[in-house]
Amino acid sequence: MSQTSAIPYGLPTERDAGPFAPPSELTRLRAVRPVSPLLFPDGHEGWLVTGYEAVRQLMADTRFSSRLDIGVLHVPYGTSDMPVATEPSPQIPGMFIAMDPPDHSRLRRRLTGAFTVKRMRTLEEHIADIVERQLDHLARLAPPADLVKEFALPVPSLVICELLGVPYADRETFQVNSAKFLVRDQSIEEKMAAYGAMMGYLAELVTRKRAEPGEDILSDLARHDDLTIEELTGAAFLLLLAGHETTANMLSLGTFALLEHPEQLAELRANPELLPGAVEELMRYLSVADIFYRYATEDIELCGETIGKGSTVVISLLAANHDPARFENPGTLDIRRTARGHLSFGHGVHQCLGQQLARIEMRAGFGGLLRRFPTLRLAVPAGEVKLRTDMNIYGVHELPVTWTAPAG
Repeated sequence: MSQTSAIPYGLPTERDAGPFAPPSELTRLRAVRPVSPLLFPDGHEGWLVTGYEAVRQLMADTRFSSRLDIGVLHVPYGTSDMPVATEPSPQIPGMFIAMDPPDHSRLRRRLTGAFTVKRMRTLEEHIADIVERQLDHLARLAPPADLVKEFALPVPSLVICELLGVPYADRETFQVNSAKFLVRDQSIEEKMAAYGAMMGYLAELVTRKRAEPGEDILSDLARHDDLTIEELTGAAFLLLLAGHETTANMLSLGTFALLEHPEQLAELRANPELLPGAVEELMRYLSVADIFYRYATEDIELCGETIGKGSTVVISLLAANHDPARFENPGTLDIRRTARGHLSFGHGVHQCLGQQLARIEMRAGFGGLLRRFPTLRLAVPAGEVKLRTDMNIYGVHELPVTWTAPAG
């Protein structure tokens, strides 16, 4: 690898350019070498991909495998007691995000049938009702309040619980364990304990669904005899985790971003028809699900660089979505921008299954919040907002907000 002095050691993660921008080192690397060597903490010489075009090509190329069980996948962070990987991880049944075709295609086909555009459209009114009820709850509180706890987390949790057929009364169990599972710097024992608790809970749930199916997505899947209980459990884990963590963080971080850009907020309030485009722009601008991995199954040429067989490749969707070669003035939040083509839902065979659901929830969530709380503002200085820099899905741990309650 040439330019040794320029090779970063470990993945740059410090949000030193502000809470919404990529780490400045990623921005610098993307400008000089969008496909760049990366020295991992365990000594592995892998790659970091930050350019929009390179990320798009990579995610469309299935020679870059998503499987964890075919080669050693190295971790680009220095974690407290994470052992150095020397062999592949076991394949987890049903964990379709870590599969390649044709196995991935079989499961994905089943799930696509459950997440039809028609089903999502019929849900739209119901999601609007869930949002309004949660806004009623927020309005009854005496400000200040934590927007994460009182609105941003409950809305997608309620929606995904109803959609999957997970009892909402169990939300504390899965919210606590999924949050623990997503902590970046923790022991392998802590991570596996949280994972094990969630998998145990979901295995019981899908077993019940198979015996007595209802009108929900897990029941739909359980009706397919070709899917084992283990596969159903793995798929349920992914759907539940992705279905509430990502949207919850988009709602809270997106509100923070709008409050920090008052001219954009005012324009959106004045022109609610801009909301669908504003959601796409917030998705691009914030990219809460940022870091993904692939494993090179052979020597592959990517944008002028040769990625050797066996290399772990780290992808930054945030850096790609802020690439000036694709988006003009990418560091500017512009709700009138045509942000279509952003990579926040991924690209290729693993493009997010629930993207239509997420869009519906965000339109309803942001739209309702702006309509019902015209005086919404931060209750603490922006610099005191606790960022989720320690988590694998970015956002804020808490968002203290206040508003002027109506007289009388």
